[in-house]
Amino acid sequence: MDYWKSHRSMKFAREIDEGTPECGFESLPSYLYMIRRVNPSTVTRLQIDELGRFMYVFLAFGASVNGFPFMRKVVVVDGTFLNGKYKATLLTALAQDGNFQIFPIAFAVVDTENDDSWHWFFTQLKLLIPDDKGLAIISDRHNSIGKAIRNVYPLAARGICTYHLYKNILGRYKGKEAFRLVKKATRCFRMSDFTAIFEEIEAIHPALHGYLQRADVRLWTRVHFPGERYNFMTTNIAESMNRALSHARGLNIDARSQPTTLMRGVEKLLHGHVTAARELTVQRIDDPHTEVKYGSSSESLNVINLVERKCTCRRFEREKLPCVHAIAAAEYNNICRISLCSPYYNSEYLVSAYAESIMPADSAQPVP
Repeated sequence: MDYWKSHRSMKFAREIDEGTPECGFESLPSYLYMIRRVNPSTVTRLQIDELGRFMYVFLAFGASVNGFPFMRKVVVVDGTFLNGKYKATLLTALAQDGNFQIFPIAFAVVDTENDDSWHWFFTQLKLLIPDDKGLAIISDRHNSIGKAIRNVYPLAARGICTYHLYKNILGRYKGKEAFRLVKKATRCFRMSDFTAIFEEIEAIHPALHGYLQRADVRLWTRVHFPGERYNFMTTNIAESMNRALSHARGLNIDARSQPTTLMRGVEKLLHGHVTAARELTVQRIDDPHTEVKYGSSSESLNVINLVERKCTCRRFEREKLPCVHAIAAAEYNNICRISLCSPYYNSEYLVSAYAESIMPADSAQPVP
């Protein structure tokens, strides 16, 4: 059997097993109805043109809608191509739970990534996640995404993926030392550290410095970001979801198996901080303030306020987890380090986030 006969045979077999693409589009209204019926709180939208032809579809399962309040308020959005007769683009909105695992919020299928499709997607997403100053949206540098966020989510803070920024820099500019400094600048917690590194970049590579200024430091740096982006510096969780979906695979998460007060990933992280904290020198300043430094060096001195949950290194307030200095101060003052963590990292939040299941459509039920 030659190649093309094999190809036609495989295509014919798939249509017998899965149906034709046309049948799939035709059955969308019935499928969405059945999904809503067995999954309360599920939000679906089907957009058609004036001739009744498919344009866009949006789906957010009730389990995701009711679980998102227990996530940190950072949403990562991305688009990826779909393969098939009619092509299309899959848009996704994702979050990350306190155990650093991917939490899907919503999906949409549109024709392509443009102003209209992204505006429509964010308009539907706003029904689930209202515009708020405490919300952050992370994406790549696609112009249509930026326009849609400004129009639909004017209060939310927008950040761009640093990985995409790095790829652009590597393609346009040369110099390993300058690139290393850019990576350091993106992750700075203190303004003074960022300023010093940014000035060094300007001295080494003026053209790169100009490019980074035009890219808007509020979008790609942690220290200038107007909202709270925690550890979200890239859209890697979207890339991971795209890969999982491309192979039709998913991960089951049993949140009830958490044996600790905090989530496993956070406990492991803090345990490493505890080991490092025991090498620090601690001294009380007053009731809320504690001084922490390495040995006798005053250059590494940091001041921690355990009441306001702040440290002069700025990591404590940015990530909402106690830094190594805060843990040293907490142990010195006999304060439980767990009490210093944001509730988003608590196991109870994880259990609540995954309390609901996603049920499959019941084909035995009649569709009106």
